[in-house]
Amino acid sequence: MTSGELEGRVSLVTGASRGLGRAIALRLAACGSKVAINYRSSDADAAAVAREIEDGGGEAMLVPADVADAAAVRAMTREVVKKWGKIDILVNNAGITKDSLLPRMPDDTWDEVMNTNLRGAYLCTKLALRSMMEQSWGRIINVSSLAGLTGNQGQANYAAAKGGLNAFTRSVAREVGSRNITVNAVAPGFITTDMTDRLPQETRDEILARIPLKRFGRPEDVADLVAFLASERAAYITAQIMCIDGGVL
Repeated sequence: MTSGELEGRVSLVTGASRGLGRAIALRLAACGSKVAINYRSSDADAAAVAREIEDGGGEAMLVPADVADAAAVRAMTREVVKKWGKIDILVNNAGITKDSLLPRMPDDTWDEVMNTNLRGAYLCTKLALRSMMEQSWGRIINVSSLAGLTGNQGQANYAAAKGGLNAFTRSVAREVGSRNITVNAVAPGFITTDMTDRLPQETRDEILARIPLKRFGRPEDVADLVAFLASERAAYITAQIMCIDGGVL
C-alpha cells in the first residue's frame, strides 16, 4: 500500500482503541483514509489513536458505542455520515473473549461473546451498507480468527461466533456484489498482543513450534492485509476468508 491510495475514503473501524483495531486504524489513515474510531469504554486509548492519526496529517473522529446495541450503532453510523458524508470502508474488528469449558460456561458468557463478536458485525454491516449501496462502492472487512476455522478448547463461544462471522461474510458478499461492494474476512492466528505477552514461556514455545515462520504475527501484519482488501487493488476479491497465521500447523 502507498500513501494516498485510500485518499477520499471514509473508514469506520470498530474496537479501534487498541490492539489489532488500533493498528488497522493507523494503517488506513496512513493510506489517506479518514478514520472513525469506534470503542466502547477506553476513552484515553481511543483519543491517543486519534491524536496519532492527526499528528501524521490525517483526519480522525471518535465514535464511542457498544456494537451490540442497535440504537448505539444507528447513532454512530449517522454521526459518521453527518460529519463526512458517507462510509466507504467498514472494519468489523470489535471482539471479546470469555473463555470457559462448555460444561461450566455460564449462559451470559455465551451471550456476551456472541452479541459483541457476531451481532455487532451484523448491526454495523447492515447500517453501513446503506451508504455503500447509495454510492455503489464499498469494502467490508471482518476480523475473524483461526479459531473460527479450527475451533479451540475452552472457546466454544468465541469459535462459534467467528465461524458464524465467516458464514456471514460469504453470504453478504453474495448479496451485495452486484453493487460493487466486496466483503471479506481476515483470520489471524497467533498475533503479538497483551494476551500473548502474558503467556508462560513454555506455552509460547509450544505455539511457536507449530508456526513455520517461527514468530508470532504483528498487529501491523494484519493491518497491511486489511488495507490491501480496502483498496482498489482488491476489487476482484470477495467472499474470502484469508488466514494470516504464519502457516500454523
